Amino acid sequence: MAILFVVGLMVGYRPTLIPGRLQNAFEMIIDTMLNFFAEIMGSRKEAEKVFPIVFTFFIFILLSNWLGILPGIGAIGFEETAEGAEHGTKFIPLLRSSYSDLNMTLALAICSLVITHIIGISAIGIGKHIGKFISFKSPMAFFVGILETIAEVAKILSFSFRLFGNVFAGEVLLTVMLFLMPYIAPAPFLGMELFVGFIQALVFSMLTLVFIKVAMMQTEH
Repeated sequence: MAILFVVGLMVGYRPTLIPGRLQNAFEMIIDTMLNFFAEIMGSRKEAEKVFPIVFTFFIFILLSNWLGILPGIGAIGFEETAEGAEHGTKFIPLLRSSYSDLNMTLALAICSLVITHIIGISAIGIGKHIGKFISFKSPMAFFVGILETIAEVAKILSFSFRLFGNVFAGEVLLTVMLFLMPYIAPAPFLGMELFVGFIQALVFSMLTLVFIKVAMMQTEH
């Protein structure tokens, strides 16, 4: 968060009509991502409305993933005596990747879902939005509403476990390779983790955008 805050101040402080290198680089990134989001939303105007929150998800997850592969993350720590003499000691890392903890990914998934519903309510109204999940127009409509509700819960599980599983697996892989062959073997895996970190950030933000688009649509059971 400190890095994002400092970079945000550096980029946003006194922007100029003729941008410098840093401002120009970030303007290019933002314009590229905005065009990509506009293709998903089907309208640049609609994409601009949700761009700040979705792009925030992207840069926050991306930076967290990339910081997680810095040397020492997950590998430097101390040993602590485990409960029960038969268990011996366990290794406690001082720093870990943010999303190698299920609590963090679960919190992020809940934030995504809540924001999706807030935008959906603001777009079509609370009555029509709730009507997607609770409808007594017919037995079929009621059954479809139950399925929609189950799907919303499944989104939280899917979001949280997908991000947690990929990041935690990558952390374990890098730690193992670092101990087995500390100088040669980790290099290609570090490159792979950079790519995976980018893909995970892109997938999370893209799925959030898709769910927002669906929430903004008026559907009739």
